[in-house]
Amino acid sequence: MNRKLRMGMVGGGIDAFIGSVHRMAAALDGQIELVCGAFSSTAERSKKSGEALGLPADRVYANFEEMIQKEKELPEGQRMDFISIVTPNHMHFGPAKMAMENGFHVVCDKPVTLNLEEAKALKEVIDRTGMLFCLTHNYTGYPMVKEAREMIKSGKLGKIRKVIVEYPQGWLAQLLEASGNKQADWRTDPARSGAAGCMGDIGTHAENLAEYITGLKITELCADLTTFVEGRKLEDDGNVLLRFDNGAKGVLHASQICNGEENDLNIRVYGELGGIQWFQMEPNTLLYKTNEEGTRRIRTGVGNLSEHTKAHIRIPAGHPEAFLEAFANLYRNFAFTLRSRLNGEEPNPIYQDFPGIEEGIRGLAFIDTCIASNNSNEKWTKFVS
Repeated sequence: MNRKLRMGMVGGGIDAFIGSVHRMAAALDGQIELVCGAFSSTAERSKKSGEALGLPADRVYANFEEMIQKEKELPEGQRMDFISIVTPNHMHFGPAKMAMENGFHVVCDKPVTLNLEEAKALKEVIDRTGMLFCLTHNYTGYPMVKEAREMIKSGKLGKIRKVIVEYPQGWLAQLLEASGNKQADWRTDPARSGAAGCMGDIGTHAENLAEYITGLKITELCADLTTFVEGRKLEDDGNVLLRFDNGAKGVLHASQICNGEENDLNIRVYGELGGIQWFQMEPNTLLYKTNEEGTRRIRTGVGNLSEHTKAHIRIPAGHPEAFLEAFANLYRNFAFTLRSRLNGEEPNPIYQDFPGIEEGIRGLAFIDTCIASNNSNEKWTKFVS
């Protein structure tokens, strides 16, 4: 197959931040082209978005049901290959299920569904249909995140003892949802966001990053969740003690009321032999620390990096390489894996490195366990996914 993969999009109209991010990321490597979409909850807004994106009118649909049905009726050489779902959380399950049951692969924004029950039901659909599924936990796409993971996997840090992961933001320090801000409105609405606010929106990123980098699984946690802003329906701050399956201990802090903070996702991991530290706001640097040698800065594109890391570096050292490129790494890996499958070839394991339904289930189980722990008088709550 010597052509671009054809993508349809659900949600992500021209005024939606995350939709444009997905489109840029998908297009970055020249592997994928947007061919159709159902971009909004209303047919008129979907039509306007399609026009602005230069799509033919007959490939812009009023809703995802129409898009999937009409695309399925097109000749194989014209129809979309997969859909990208970039809607609020409550609209993830329906499009993903219908797409896979009609022969289309899926890329979906996180969290994977509105709740854990839907996530497990979606796994059954994936297992039954055999469709390829990618969940865009985009921070796993950074080269230095992959280098940290490879260093831990190779034993450079020794047995992991301590994990500290933080994601502070400040944008919801006031009741922004009452001002007409669309992003704040749906993210603080239980009907569209789910059972959690802050922990669902960014806490799951922190949980996923901790498990991805360390290769460990959280087994128990102790959570303290708070809604600081009066009138808000969901929590906007969370502090969680963690226990991992190898005996390591951890701390996870996520907050959207830390005034002045932007997107300061960062992680520190300490083992018997050394430690690593990575900041999302300076993503091209990984700090490696030991008692004997102090701190060494590992930079994207410089030195003896792992083959896995080098496969996800795009430009020469010293040039900014960040959020969109990390996001694009997920789309590229998904595209390469899907292309191999369509060609009847065995996918390269390096490019099969993208989150899927298991990570989605872990994320929603993390949300449920945090809420259960917060509401319990017990010190520890078992993490069961």
